[in-house]
Amino acid sequence: MYDQKKLDKLRQELEQWEETSLQQSLSRLPERSAEFITTSSEPVNRLYTPLDVADLEYSQGLGLPGEYPFTRGIHPSLHRSRLWTMRMFAGFGTAEETNARFKYLLAQGQTGLSTAFDLPTLMGYDTDSPEALGEFGKCGVAISSLQDMEILLADIPLDRVSTSMTINSPAAVIWAMYIASAEKQGVRPDQLRGTTQNDILKEYIAQKEYIFPPEPSMRLVVDTIEYGAQHVPQWNPVSISGYHIREAGSTAAQELAFTLADGLEYVRWCIARGLDVDDFAPRLSFFFNAHNDFFEEIAKYRAARRIWAHEMRETFKARNPRSWLMRFHTQTAGVSLTAQQPENNIVRVAIQALAAVLGGTQSLHTNSMDEALALPSEHAVTVALRTQQIIAEESGVTNTVDPLGGSFFVETQTNLIEAQVYDYFRRIEALGGMLPAIDKGFFQTEIADAAYRYQKEIDENTRRIVGVNAYQDRSPVRIPILEMDPNGYRRQVRRLEEIRQQRDSGRVGQALDRLRIACQGTENSMPYLLDAVRAYATLGEIVAVMKGVFGVYEEPNWI
Repeated sequence: MYDQKKLDKLRQELEQWEETSLQQSLSRLPERSAEFITTSSEPVNRLYTPLDVADLEYSQGLGLPGEYPFTRGIHPSLHRSRLWTMRMFAGFGTAEETNARFKYLLAQGQTGLSTAFDLPTLMGYDTDSPEALGEFGKCGVAISSLQDMEILLADIPLDRVSTSMTINSPAAVIWAMYIASAEKQGVRPDQLRGTTQNDILKEYIAQKEYIFPPEPSMRLVVDTIEYGAQHVPQWNPVSISGYHIREAGSTAAQELAFTLADGLEYVRWCIARGLDVDDFAPRLSFFFNAHNDFFEEIAKYRAARRIWAHEMRETFKARNPRSWLMRFHTQTAGVSLTAQQPENNIVRVAIQALAAVLGGTQSLHTNSMDEALALPSEHAVTVALRTQQIIAEESGVTNTVDPLGGSFFVETQTNLIEAQVYDYFRRIEALGGMLPAIDKGFFQTEIADAAYRYQKEIDENTRRIVGVNAYQDRSPVRIPILEMDPNGYRRQVRRLEEIRQQRDSGRVGQALDRLRIACQGTENSMPYLLDAVRAYATLGEIVAVMKGVFGVYEEPNWI
């Protein structure tokens, strides 16, 4: 604790200093108003001092890295002993094209795979479905059957490389395809390492790529968590994602509050299934955004660890210290990228990536400079990967753990975000919990309001975006744009036709019938999904069976 007399004296000195210093500082910034000093979601003081953290208890709120409540990091040595996984998000066109990109990135020093799927796959449609027309391969790779997955992963050692898959509503189906593909390589499920995003709650809140209603969707998430704990112990069956909440326009505090609320809801559902919290909690993982406000983002990650550790230990009575740990992946903010002066995005990404590293991330994707215009070119994705490598090898920030720990500003911001998160927890509880709050449109309205305020600031020129409403340049954009194989769609459709002709139709029908019965009951669906994909039932066929049992979700109109 600080000496109170010294603090009182310091307060007086600061008040005197502010009277003269502020006007001098602003006079050097003639184009900026006083309000322009902050662009974060909350007001930022001109100076932070010991007064702002006078009540901070080292043992309770800060502590050492690797010690509860893990504000300073979940590992004592963090990046000194092992760098974060460099996991570049990749996927476009056919499985062949994405497989080639995977191999290129691994050859360039990437240390883990991250898979983007196209919109038809995300929505549970086969490539040749009428609903999928015009969307093939545009935002990720097309995966319609086990054969596509086999091609996607060809010659990649799945027992040595971890794989992340950004898939949600049909996540259980795609995960079954991954497990079955690994089996064909001779890799056992217990050898597999990776993550399925599988975070359905944030789909209803933000991204809107849902298929089934919330209750059966939650049942499928719990099925994967239970199956993973029993059969795929090194896999993270769900990556609870704040990324898409932030991309939809939320503030940093909203991103964290809504993400943690989702995570706590998954824990409740698993416990209701009869699972012991320590059997599954160590494999829960998180996925956060790294936005532009450098210190706010760092504080967000630090608060996240502290809140999760407290809730798991105190609320859910987890006994295993590994259940208290928040492990998270970070991706730089796609929504912050600009089509104007796209080379500026390299700088934005570097700042955001540095915030993630200083915040203690375990895994990181850096966006490419051209992503406001198209899928990343090979050149752009290489620059994005090199950004991580320069931070790791040249910046020196990996030499010590939580170098910003104890900063008056960072600790104050950490405490502020933590308080805002718990305020949201109380509001969610007052609405009856997560599913009732979703049904009432609470999250969606909060995010929409925050997005509106942010855009209004840009439109009114109180928030400056370089190249957009500041330092504009009307010169035409000259950067290479990725071109996909123009014959990819026809090749994909032809492959699907051949699969349907060559497979054992009787075996497919029986597998789908067993899956239907399982979905109608209470059995874990994963064994039946595995049987269906091994028989080469397509994604669309499997999802159609599940739609027949679970129904299709339509978002309420809250207006």
